[in-house]
Amino acid sequence: MSNLVIVESPAKAKTIQKYLGPGFKVVASMGHVRDLYPSTLSVDVKNNFAPKYTIIQGKRPIVKELKDLASKSEKIYLATDPDREGEAISWHLANLLKIKPENELRVRFNEINEQSVKKGIAQPTKIDVNLVNAQQARRILDRLVGYSLSPFISQKIRRGLSAGRVQSVAVRLIVDREEEINAFVPEEYWSISAKLTAPPARKVFKAAFVGDETGKVKIGSKEQADEYLKRLDGANFSVADVKKGVRRRHPAPPFITSTLQQEASKRFGFSAQKTMKLAQELYEGVEIKGIGVTGIITYMRTDSLRISDQARNEGINYIRQTYGEKYIPEKPRFYKSKAGAQDGHEAIRPTASNLTPDRVKDALSNDQYKLYTLIWKRFIASLMADCQQDTVKVDIKAANESDAAKNRFCLFSMSGYSIRFDGFTVLYDDAAEDEEADEIIPAVSKGDILKLKELNSEQHFTQPPARYTEASLIKMLEETGVGRPSTYATILYTIVNRGYVVKENKSLKPTELGIATTKLLKEWFPKIVNTKFTAGMESKLDDVEAGLFDYIEMLHGFYGEFEETLSKAKENLVGVKIQLEEDKTDIICDKCGRNMVIKVGRFGKFLACPGYPECKNTKPYVQKTSAKCPKCGGDVIAKRSKNGYPFYGCSNYPECNFMTWDQPIDAKCPQCGESLFKARGGIIKCHKEGCGYEQKAERKRKSKNKPEEADE
Repeated sequence: MSNLVIVESPAKAKTIQKYLGPGFKVVASMGHVRDLYPSTLSVDVKNNFAPKYTIIQGKRPIVKELKDLASKSEKIYLATDPDREGEAISWHLANLLKIKPENELRVRFNEINEQSVKKGIAQPTKIDVNLVNAQQARRILDRLVGYSLSPFISQKIRRGLSAGRVQSVAVRLIVDREEEINAFVPEEYWSISAKLTAPPARKVFKAAFVGDETGKVKIGSKEQADEYLKRLDGANFSVADVKKGVRRRHPAPPFITSTLQQEASKRFGFSAQKTMKLAQELYEGVEIKGIGVTGIITYMRTDSLRISDQARNEGINYIRQTYGEKYIPEKPRFYKSKAGAQDGHEAIRPTASNLTPDRVKDALSNDQYKLYTLIWKRFIASLMADCQQDTVKVDIKAANESDAAKNRFCLFSMSGYSIRFDGFTVLYDDAAEDEEADEIIPAVSKGDILKLKELNSEQHFTQPPARYTEASLIKMLEETGVGRPSTYATILYTIVNRGYVVKENKSLKPTELGIATTKLLKEWFPKIVNTKFTAGMESKLDDVEAGLFDYIEMLHGFYGEFEETLSKAKENLVGVKIQLEEDKTDIICDKCGRNMVIKVGRFGKFLACPGYPECKNTKPYVQKTSAKCPKCGGDVIAKRSKNGYPFYGCSNYPECNFMTWDQPIDAKCPQCGESLFKARGGIIKCHKEGCGYEQKAERKRKSKNKPEEADE
């Protein structure tokens, strides 16, 4: 009989099987196998919020296989991911397999390599009930909010909407930022710059106006700028002061979940979801030539900056051998995690410092390689010596003879730096893309006379706050304590997928639906969309995980007030319906003359008269494309099959029976002039009978002047 090891994914199973050998059978549960019943609340509110679990649809064959294997195994190990969700999966598996949770069968790996896997198997522990309770509490909270609020906002705004405990706060942040942008009033200001040389040198440098004899000055109009230009007519420029110094730049700490998602978004344009998918693959294992299948990063859901002594020593040895002793700091560098961070896992780092990006490149996809290089460089750089910079700041006085006699002058300034010792930046510079290049400062001394080459003034306007990007929203969620590292990617995916937010380039913009939903929740459920309240709930969940707070008590404390608020909202908003502008159409009801609106029913969108119940007229919702029917010349419209798959047909159906799975494109056939369609495999074709035009679509060429855009 062999020992059974249950993990979550096939990739992880394959890697661990290699390390454990023939005495073990490693299988995957394919994630969660049991959850709350999907079609009902499934929480017995009157019985201390007892959850009602069922096997997830489609997972019964997997559960049956696991039970069969368990009955034939000598010992069972539950080796799911080392976090709340992983602990809950192990707990559910123990229940289904009739294993007592107090048995020592739980195995945890922070990194999947041979040493860690064998050590974990040799030292199994009990399932952490506190972790399970924290996961159950979060799941029940989310179900209570979702199953109560979703029908309410669906009734008031649009059928089929959903509201989430944390996603609603994220949408509110984006909506609030949009309101700030719309309310922003730009302020005018002007800048004055002088292009100068320091004879006998001919190199031109630029200094900026900062003030006059009264101190710093902000120029608010063209008239004020012209006054200073007039004062500077015929002025002499001289060096008033030169300040030199040395500054030290410290490397950034190794990545945690949030900072990895932010940096991958900024550098590569990766979505948070894509970053986590790639990181999961790197954690679970890749096939490396000469080594075999191995995990090359530590667990990727963490908010701790701790690293093991062994990893630190390996990293320092690599630095010593590659860069030399001077690149090692005098004292080892330790980073402090933020308050409330869970210290169960290390920071995200390579499992072995000598697994350089070049060494594993052939084993990785292009995107995996990008992410691994980022993680590896950030970790090694975090152990390296500071970058030392020589700084210089030059103050310049400008005045004509008349003003100089009255001690009136204009003050200009310029600053820059040069590298004394590159330190960690020889490998990784996290500020390189954010900093503008500093002016090259000439060798000047106090009292030197400078020569003016050009004097310019320029108008500017203050800018509104920027819309959130995925990176900046994750940063805000982290700073406000909303959500946790493992939830950020899901939050971002959900609010875009459900239509509350759209992506414009990299920016997140609220839709009319997102704005209307947020307004409704702010008015009637202010706590649900309050960052401090939501962060407080997250802190309580952390206390449950630490065994400091009873999760049943927490649920009672939340639900009583929430239920009362919901009852008041329902009572006060009887008969109220919020009509979105985006749901209105220019299609006239042929029975009463009103403009029809788009509704969502069980079978998708349809047109309905807003005069219901006086007028009950409805029509199918037709989504036109730019194409014309190759048979009769009618409009080609988008449709859906019974199984929900998109296809295209003629608007004159049933008189015309043209249909195709190929997607219409905004182009005409060069042979017959009819509309073109794009088929699978990138084939562009014409459907006009007898034409036969067909061509492989051209791939977009990469511009030499424009950086390649990352795939989402």
